[in-house]
Amino acid sequence: MNKNELKKLIDVASKRVNADLVISNCRVVDVYNHKIIDTSVAICGKYIAGLGEYTSENTYDAEGRYLVPGFIDSHIHIESSYVSPEEIGRLLVPHGTTTIIADPHEIVNVCGIKGFKYMLEAAKNTKLDIKFMLPSCVPATPYETSGAVISSQDMKEPINYENVLGLGEFMNYPGIINSDDETLNKLVVAYENNKIIDGHSPGLEGANLNAYTCANIRTDHECSSISEFNDRISRGLYVLLRQGSACHDLKNLLPAVNNYNSRYCLFCSDDRHPKTILEIGHLEEHLKMSVNSGLDPITAIQMATINAAECYSLKDRGAIAPGKIANFSLIKDLKSFEVVKTYINGELVSQEGMYLPKTEMYPIASVKGSFDVKNFNKERLRLKLKTNSALTIYLQPGGVLTKKKMSFVKINEFNEFVFDESKDIVKVAVVERHKGTGNTAVGLLEGYGLKKGAIAQSIAHDSHNIIVVGTNDDDMFFAVNELINQDGGVIAVENGKILSSIPMPIAGLMSDKSGEIVREQLISFNDCAFNIMKINKDLEPIMTLCFMSLAVIPEIKLTDRGLFDVTTFEYIDIN
Repeated sequence: MNKNELKKLIDVASKRVNADLVISNCRVVDVYNHKIIDTSVAICGKYIAGLGEYTSENTYDAEGRYLVPGFIDSHIHIESSYVSPEEIGRLLVPHGTTTIIADPHEIVNVCGIKGFKYMLEAAKNTKLDIKFMLPSCVPATPYETSGAVISSQDMKEPINYENVLGLGEFMNYPGIINSDDETLNKLVVAYENNKIIDGHSPGLEGANLNAYTCANIRTDHECSSISEFNDRISRGLYVLLRQGSACHDLKNLLPAVNNYNSRYCLFCSDDRHPKTILEIGHLEEHLKMSVNSGLDPITAIQMATINAAECYSLKDRGAIAPGKIANFSLIKDLKSFEVVKTYINGELVSQEGMYLPKTEMYPIASVKGSFDVKNFNKERLRLKLKTNSALTIYLQPGGVLTKKKMSFVKINEFNEFVFDESKDIVKVAVVERHKGTGNTAVGLLEGYGLKKGAIAQSIAHDSHNIIVVGTNDDDMFFAVNELINQDGGVIAVENGKILSSIPMPIAGLMSDKSGEIVREQLISFNDCAFNIMKINKDLEPIMTLCFMSLAVIPEIKLTDRGLFDVTTFEYIDIN
């Protein structure tokens, strides 16, 4: 705010000058005092000037609707929405979201710092205020091949880019616990620049959790149980209650929220694609679920607004108060949280579910496609076993956590795995796509439900190599090659024919199409996945599969280098 803006704001607040806009007859949710105020709100430029009776040539009668601070999603990966930063803004703003904290470690793992710069530039083309965290773990682990390596030295410049709040989720908790030198160097980059650090510590407890917290980690979005929730709250961490398209932890954690710890609770999506957004919404789903579970609605709104602002040191937002940025929504009630209008920086940006500004796309040439696959052939997909008892990646219901499981499988006369329709076990492979290493690792996935054909995708957390699952090698081989031909994304095939596909030319992670088009593609793909390929209907087909290579989520995963035990951080044999 410059001097002239400050003078005008003070003049409006003191009623010497008319406001630019007055929202009259509204019910303001006061997140500081935990109460409702029946009043009017005066706007001057991009700021809130005051609450009370003000005059303006531009007055809007809210007709008794609730005026709430703009919602803040405290942790989200834009890439996992499958659309560009400009498009995610268009989708989220009509749902009352005015700020998101984005961690672009997906595209940075593929494209390096040029991917980070693309996201920053593209974010300028949306009214949604996108704040970024600099990815801290590129690669996420040393046990896979990524498209880039970002060292502590590489972080020193981008940590101070505009709109960068700190370091993204620090997945390398073993590095912290074991005082790895380069890991400590990355933490020091944040300390020296007074930046915050997001956490990621599924299953961590006791002394190891203490050691992790000592690194000045501020948040964790990986809590899946009340015990994990309580452990982190007691150590001063903010807990991000996650409700995304694939991971649904909110309902499990809500019983732990009370009047004493709620100010350390935030809402986040983590991963949320257009089908979920357009059909269910965004943070209003978190709010509705919370209220339906018995949480006080104003407490829930605090978790969607002021708590996140305080956690991430966004002192200019999160509440309806003089001097704050005029980011707010008008909603019908405190049960449905249906959004009527959304304002960002004092500008009306959505009305009755419609995003009002024109959307322009930033050029994608610098991050278009990203495939360097060499020495890949059908022979690489064979899986020879010592016996018919093999270790599977057993997918637990309701999420992306997996267990090691020994299962009996069918093998042929060459001791090679053969798909048996009576068993819910299929072959899964990860094909390296960044450095032309020729790496291809093959394992077994149990619980996915696939009965026909193959699915391949270039979305495979966090290094985003190609992951393919199938009932036979022919279809798996065909799927991988066709995926490369379409510049990445997702593809489903059977008997050498493409059944459904979603091209994603932005780094093989995001579509350059609208959210509505991607939604229709997702509907078509899911229809194919569930009804033709018979994938388990309790799963989200794409997002579930993409986590099967993430070697920081327990208990067992597959990277391009082999089957990996996340609990011991070592490669293991299949039998």
